Amino acid sequence: MIFPLEELVKFQDNIYEITAAASRRAYQLSMVKDPIIEENDDKVVSLAASQLFKDEVEYRIEN
Repeated sequence: MIFPLEELVKFQDNIYEITAAASRRAYQLSMVKDPIIEENDDKVVSLAASQLFKDEVEYRIEN
């Protein structure tokens, strides 16, 4: 899987927020060595972004 550019183009909310969320999610996945990375043979950032765009993972901005 590559970075979901089509989803990014369609995204109507704050691009910075989704990019930051994908970066943090990728960090989480890599730190816990999530087996989903091995199963899908994906790049971690692409996998994280895909999870966010498919609403498999939620994120929120804390003040």
